[in-house]
Amino acid sequence: MHIHFIAIGGSAMHNLAIALKNKGFSVSGSDDEIFEPSLTRLKQHDLLPQHQGWYPENLHLGIDAVILGMHARADNPELLKAQQLGLKIYSYPEYLYEQTKNKTRVVIGGSHGKTTTTSMIMHVLKYHNVDFDYMVGANIEGFDTMVGLNNTSKLAVFEGDEYLSSPIDLNPKFLHYKPNIALITGIAWDHINVFPTFEGYVEQFRLFAQSIEPGGSLVWFGGDILLNNIAAQISAETKTYEYAALKSSLKGKQTIVETASGQVEVGVFGEHNLQNMAGAKKVCELVGIGSDKFFEAIQSFTGSSRRLELIAENEQTSIYYDFAHSPSKLKATTEAVKNQFPDRKLIAIMELHTFSSLKKDFLPQYNLCMSAADSAFVYFNPHTIEHKKLEMLNADEVKDAFGGGVDVFTNADQLFDLVEKINLKDVTLLIMTSGNFSGKDIKAIAKSLIE
Repeated sequence: MHIHFIAIGGSAMHNLAIALKNKGFSVSGSDDEIFEPSLTRLKQHDLLPQHQGWYPENLHLGIDAVILGMHARADNPELLKAQQLGLKIYSYPEYLYEQTKNKTRVVIGGSHGKTTTTSMIMHVLKYHNVDFDYMVGANIEGFDTMVGLNNTSKLAVFEGDEYLSSPIDLNPKFLHYKPNIALITGIAWDHINVFPTFEGYVEQFRLFAQSIEPGGSLVWFGGDILLNNIAAQISAETKTYEYAALKSSLKGKQTIVETASGQVEVGVFGEHNLQNMAGAKKVCELVGIGSDKFFEAIQSFTGSSRRLELIAENEQTSIYYDFAHSPSKLKATTEAVKNQFPDRKLIAIMELHTFSSLKKDFLPQYNLCMSAADSAFVYFNPHTIEHKKLEMLNADEVKDAFGGGVDVFTNADQLFDLVEKINLKDVTLLIMTSGNFSGKDIKAIAKSLIE
């Protein structure tokens, strides 16, 4: 099989390309810009295009399938050539389904927590030597790639994203997977550029629940009223399982989970993580891993990249890096860290980077979402707003929208120069973004702050 990737440099795309090459496929690809870590990883697997750009001559009748990434446009020259030749064109979620349509598919959806929940399930399965395919939106310890496919597994575990599938397929990704087991962690408005109304956004999760295969299962967080409504309307053919956060306590900095067999120490903390763990536990039970085996495995789970990741620490200071960017994620993350370190001052820094977060009409959703922090800083880059062709914001508008006395910066150097001057004794520093603060090496900065 020869598979060609248009926009091979994307996070999910380059991981799928590597997975298919590892499976024995012939893989080629192109892109007009490729950044790290995709660039190095593609080079390591001999998949890096020789020249950046789009070359219609890459497409020919010897190609069995084309996988189209979101970074490409509908008028992409290679896409037009593939259409002219009548080649089979897939989005990457469509192709993942094609590779796993004869397997039991577990799909984790939700506005928040889906990466962590998927990672927990994958960790437990690997611990117990279960063979499975997977796709997850972060790097996880013990896994070389974010996508894994093989010919022997009977199970596939996918993180289900509600964003669009490709420039020519405007359906949410998770609607392609047709799960046998679906889990939804919760619903909080996101992707306003695609779903301009909250009702339209919620509808995607209703459709996701309806896409479960006949006789399948829906697992959902019972504390979400919207999910309760969706579960109540699900087909009678679908089995339903509600979950709540696991009961826990703190012993110093250590989170202790109460189980039927006694207390278990776990390596993550926060109400949302305990919800995620409860959901992961139920899914694992549905695929044959009982409660005791689940907790045996989950004790060694320490999280996934940039999901409350501890990146620097000494006796007086802890620095966490998190992907949080939406209002609900910011609120949950700041509260979790403050509750974990109640005797320390919490300094929270976040970057407005996504389309939704930089849209003036959406800003009021952020009101008081960082109120758990003792000091809060918000950064945005005006050039990012220009690039996204949005109405320009000013610092005062952002400050008013957040409320609670946040300080707003539009220059990353000035922000981190200020942070370097802060006395971090008895402080937890929480850095949150789906970007990189205009090119800052956050892990290097964190290391320098505690030295």
